Amino acid sequence: MEKSIENIWKEGFLKSDALVAPKLNDLYNQKSKHVIDKFKRMFKINLIAIVVFAFIILAATTFNGLPIIGISWFLILIGLVVVNKKLTSSLEKIDYHKNSYEYLMSFNKWLQEQLAINRKMARLYYPLFFISVVVGFWFVDAEGVPLGQRLVGEVLYGFPDIYLVNGIPLLGIVLVVIIAGLLMLFGGRIYNLDVKIVYGRMFKKIKELITDLEELRS
Repeated sequence: MEKSIENIWKEGFLKSDALVAPKLNDLYNQKSKHVIDKFKRMFKINLIAIVVFAFIILAATTFNGLPIIGISWFLILIGLVVVNKKLTSSLEKIDYHKNSYEYLMSFNKWLQEQLAINRKMARLYYPLFFISVVVGFWFVDAEGVPLGQRLVGEVLYGFPDIYLVNGIPLLGIVLVVIIAGLLMLFGGRIYNLDVKIVYGRMFKKIKELITDLEELRS
């Protein structure tokens, strides 16, 4: 039986070597490759920016007497870059010679895995950022005395009966733990917001391309 027009139409999209609708095939292939190449460039630039920012933070905080904050943030940021650099190596293995739909789906699978890993890390590094700031300011020199001890002294002057744990007000410890816990709980959502700001438009284009191709397949 002769192929219907609809089947011939679909075949033109699903087979990279099809003789049907070659211009449309080329169009989607070019669009897919262009969007993914743009993502790769942005991703690489962002990693470089994180490294630069890490060194700036390290230098600025060390110069201003906050080395604990600088070293902590530097190690966290460099760790993020190392992990994402390794994730990028698997992205390079995706065969862009596939037809546009397979190429996009392979990329989208990699993207979702990469986002999932970073969401998990965000639940850890956002609390660590916060705790490093608290610890860093606690030990900053305040006229020969750590700032934390000076603040505790002032608190005790106004509230002499406040309960202390190893010289630290229990209320302060509880407050830090609550904030760190909230950052851990909502770290994934904060990460999603950051990613949406940077890559939101690109993700939308990728989703639109996949939707278009899936409609043609149906």
